Amino acid sequence: MGAGHDHGHAHGVPAGGTASAAYRGRLRVALSITLAVMVVEIVGGVLADSLALIADAAHMATDALGLGMALLAIHFANRPPSEKRTFGYARAEILAALANCLLLLGVGGYVLYEAVQRFLVPAGTAGELTVVFGLIGLAANSVSLALLMRGRRESLNVRGAFLEVAADALGSLAVIVSALVILVTGWQAADPVASLVIALMIVPRAWRLLRETLDVLLEAAPKGVDVARVRAHILALDGVEDVHDLHAWTITSGLPVLSAHVVVRSDVLSAIGHEKMLHELQGCLGDHFDVEHCTFQLEPSGHAAHEARLCH
Repeated sequence: MGAGHDHGHAHGVPAGGTASAAYRGRLRVALSITLAVMVVEIVGGVLADSLALIADAAHMATDALGLGMALLAIHFANRPPSEKRTFGYARAEILAALANCLLLLGVGGYVLYEAVQRFLVPAGTAGELTVVFGLIGLAANSVSLALLMRGRRESLNVRGAFLEVAADALGSLAVIVSALVILVTGWQAADPVASLVIALMIVPRAWRLLRETLDVLLEAAPKGVDVARVRAHILALDGVEDVHDLHAWTITSGLPVLSAHVVVRSDVLSAIGHEKMLHELQGCLGDHFDVEHCTFQLEPSGHAAHEARLCH
């Protein structure tokens, strides 16, 4: 490496794996619960002729696939880096979250379509059976929610799974309410109404997660990292004249990264040395921003003009 080109500390994928790796076991339990409830609700939907139950079972099937992909993504994400893939497969988690979003949006559209069809062609729903199967679904989903509650704050992948289970729990609640309305009033339209409620719960959550996932894939600045403030903090250090090629992005959940070229006065670099300057930069950012991996290139005054001549 030539003079003036120095790098700050570098962290790869965290030693314990990606943010969602710690929740692998809980995701497996949630997947088992989801598959069991899906089968129960399919049986219940057929026996009770309840669109709400069948719609919730379809959502469960999608969630089971989503949870399975989340687990598969964790497996790939925690494979070690290589010369070809220097960050390993960490981004696989984000791809799984994106796939989950698309699945959720697809299920929401399907439920909306089926609900409209049920309004046009009413059916007789057995309220008692629907309540029983709805309660089973609600209880099981509550257990899965408790398992994934903490992980949703640490990983987009786990958050996608949590949102799917949360939508299932709310869907089960909507199924129960609609069945009770049918039992008390005989109003059969309560079943497709509940289906619409399920769809309206699915779509906005999926859309928000989709936006966050696309931000990662498009390498937008991580949440909590204001690039303008980062630049200002670096420029405030003694001897720093300029900052250019400043980039901040996210590899995967829990792994924000930052790189920058920092122009430092030659006399300051000579006086304190490159290593101390790097420590000051790392300490400055470490005190104000939660960035896991920082890379700095130190350049003496006039080096940028030299680079520009080389490029031409």
